[in-house]
Parts: sequence; structure tokens; C-alpha cells
Amino acid sequence: MAKSGEYGQSSRLWNEDLAPTDERVRTWRWYHFAALWIGMVISVPVYMLASGLIEQGMTPLQAVFTIFAGNLVILVPMVLIGHAGARHGIPYAVLARASFGTRGAQLPALARAIVACGWYGIQTWIGGSALLTLLGVMAGQSLVGPQVPGLGIGIGQLLAFLAFWGIQFLFINKNLDNIRKLETWTAPLKIVVCALMVWWALDATDGLGDIFKGKAETASAPSFAAIFWPSFTAMAGFWSTLCLNIPDFTRFAKTQRDQVLGQAVGLPGPMALLGLVAVITTSATVIVYGEAIWDPVQLSGKIGGIVVLIGLLIISLDTVSCNLAANLVGPAYDFSALWPSRISYRIGGYITAAIAIVSMPWELLAGTNGYIFVWLVGYGALLGPIVGIMIADYWIIRRSRLDVADLYREDGAYSYRKGWNPVALVAFAISVLPNIPGFLHAAFPNAFGDVGAFWTGIYGYAWFVGAGLAVVSYTALTLAGARRPAAAAVNG
Repeated sequence: MAKSGEYGQSSRLWNEDLAPTDERVRTWRWYHFAALWIGMVISVPVYMLASGLIEQGMTPLQAVFTIFAGNLVILVPMVLIGHAGARHGIPYAVLARASFGTRGAQLPALARAIVACGWYGIQTWIGGSALLTLLGVMAGQSLVGPQVPGLGIGIGQLLAFLAFWGIQFLFINKNLDNIRKLETWTAPLKIVVCALMVWWALDATDGLGDIFKGKAETASAPSFAAIFWPSFTAMAGFWSTLCLNIPDFTRFAKTQRDQVLGQAVGLPGPMALLGLVAVITTSATVIVYGEAIWDPVQLSGKIGGIVVLIGLLIISLDTVSCNLAANLVGPAYDFSALWPSRISYRIGGYITAAIAIVSMPWELLAGTNGYIFVWLVGYGALLGPIVGIMIADYWIIRRSRLDVADLYREDGAYSYRKGWNPVALVAFAISVLPNIPGFLHAAFPNAFGDVGAFWTGIYGYAWFVGAGLAVVSYTALTLAGARRPAAAAVNG
């Protein structure tokens, strides 16, 4: 990392965790990125996303196609934004200063951090559920217990959630390289669990024949088109947090080729393969149990046996490694960027864990509709515009050139108007507003049931609408002279 004083930086914009990386720590090769992605992809939330499509009415082949197509599309902005980390060695929270301003960057940093805190809570709930199910299988009875007033969950579920939260808390003090090693070593174990789940599905249904027959649900299920576009958008939304903070990882890449190849190998293919595992297993539950069981932890509790005990242990380990990589690193840097002189990466991790406790993640996982169409599509509508603005600024306006030193100065090229870039704020508002009516209709149907089909239709493409409008509006406003940024090329 760069040393203090090397860039003439402001203490309000710089600390050692946010400083540009140097050659000594740029050691990640393509297989490290591939392993990182495989570790994050093979996870319970991804499984639930894929199996949720079956529960919503897709056939297995339709679901796998939707997953692969969505992740192939999201790979493009992932690589484009990751380029800045590999080239300039800066994290997302610092890169955002180029487009939003040295103060304005706190807005996208906070938006991304709050969403990640929600994800951290979701993963912690899943890990706690796996732990509780494991103990229940060993005890031969349910350990959910009586409901806790006001929370809507059992006392056993709450205690398991808090216990798993405590286990993860021990890892916050570990650095990013330790997280990379954890992901690298757990990836093969996750593949074993996937193989066991497919084996169970094939054994329980006597082969793939019945699994791949028609709809997973009933003949009254919605048409493919009606489910596809919101689900396709949800695929983009699913990784939109990582799409923003991917520079937090690529800043450690040895070469640009390593981050590009590693992400290309680690994201679309493994995501589609896990989707195939999920839809085969979920379709099998329709045949075996008469309903689509989209939660693998719940399914494990139904199956039982020693193999399931091993699987639940691996799921718990997987949840720790995935949660740390996907939902701790980004917000820890983002919170640090809000007050660099007081908030370190470690303290940012503590803040993330604290917010996750009060996020009530079980409410978001109450059903597939809320998980896919409210949570995933909803925050995609918020983060998509930020992705669009950053791509437009970095690639169209600046041609990937940045004055890295000025990113840490309050009076440099990225100070704009008292630290805020009005063009970015206007472009952000233009890009978010069209999706608000549709989100309100999806999240609060009783209160906003009269929202027109035009607005709900736009919401079905929320991430793409937001990102597309952001690219167009930010580029047009900047080139029109509303606020033309300096085209410095110190690191060009």
C-alpha cells in the first residue's frame, strides 16, 4: 500500500486501507479470481435464486437458460469496473469519487454498504438455519422453539442466528488474503455437496425423465415471458453489489488479464451449473414431496441421514466463506471511506455485522416472490444507476485515465462543487425515479395496487433501465458542459 503523505492527501479521504495497492501486494492470478467466484457462486442464496424460478413456474431448462444469460450479461460491467482496480489499485469507494466527487462518493458508498449489510444478514440467517437443522437432525426433533414476540421466529432460530453471527465475527479481524485462501480451500467441498444433492434427486426420482417433464408447478403457472424478464433482471441485481465493489478485489490482480480471465471462468459457467443442480433438486422435490422446496436447508432436514449431516456442516462453512468475501469486504471499505481518519477496514466490518443483526433477514426470505421480485429487483433498481454512471465516467468520459493522487485531495480535479458532482446526482435521480412506482407496487401491493401496467412493466427491467438511463444521461450532461471533468492521465 502507498505510504501516508505520498499523495499529499487529505486525512478525510485517505487511510492505509483505502490507499492504492503497489506491486508487492498485487499477487492474485486468474485462478485466484476463479476460485473466489466459484466460492461465492456455490452458495445457498444462489441455489435459492435458481430453485425459486422453479417454484415460480419455470421448467428446469428455462431456469438454467435464464441464469446463464443473466450472468453472462452482468459479467460485462463486472470486468469493465474491475479494470479500474487492476489498473489504478484503488477500491470502489475511492473510484466513485471520480464520478460523484470527493464528498458525493459517500452516497454510492453508503447505498452499496447498506444493501451488503442486508445480504450479510441473509447469509447469517441461512448459516444459523443450517446450524439449527444440523442440531435438530442429531437430536431427532425440531429445535425451532416457541415464537419470540414481535420477531415472528422461534427462540431456537434466534439463538442459532446469533450464534452463527458470533462465529463470523471472529473472522472480521482477518485480512483479505485470508478470505481468499478460505474461498480457495472450501470451493472443492461445495462441489461435493452439489454432487450429493444431484445424486439424491436422481435416486429419488429414478432418473432425469420425470424431472424434465413440463412445468415444475401446475398448468396454471404464468407464461415463461411473464417470469423471464423480471427474473433476468434479478440475475443482474443479484451481483450488482459485487459489480460495484469488484475493484476491492481486482486491485490485488497481478495483471489485467488475470482479473478478466478469472471472472470469465468463475462466474457465468459455475452459476449455470449450480442453477442446474438447484433446478434438478427442486424439481425432484415436486415429485417426491408434492411441492417445490426451494430452501436447501429445509430440504436437508426432510431427507435426514449421515450424508445430510456432512452436507449441513459444509453448508455452514460455505456460508461463512461466501459471506465474508461477498458481503463484508465491500461495506467495510465503504464505511471506512465515510470517515477514513476514524473508521478503518476492521471497524467498517464491525459496523456491517452490527447492522446485519437488526435487518430481520428472515422477512426477506419468507417467499420466492419477496426474495426475487422485491429484494433482488428492488436493490438492483438502486444500484444499477450507480453502475451506469461509473462506467460512463471511467470509459466514455475519461477513457480509463485517472489522476490517482487527486482522488485523495479535497481541492483536486474531483472536488467539483464543494466535493459534489451535480451531473452525477441529476443522472442518478433520472435513472432511479422511473423504477419507484413499480417497486412500491411490488413491495406494498395493498397500498399501491393501482400502479399502472406501464410502471410495473418498467420495473421488470429495473437494473437495465437504471443502468442504461445513467449511461445516457451522465454522458449527455457531461459532454453538454454541465460540468466537464478534468481528463488527467497521471496513471494513464
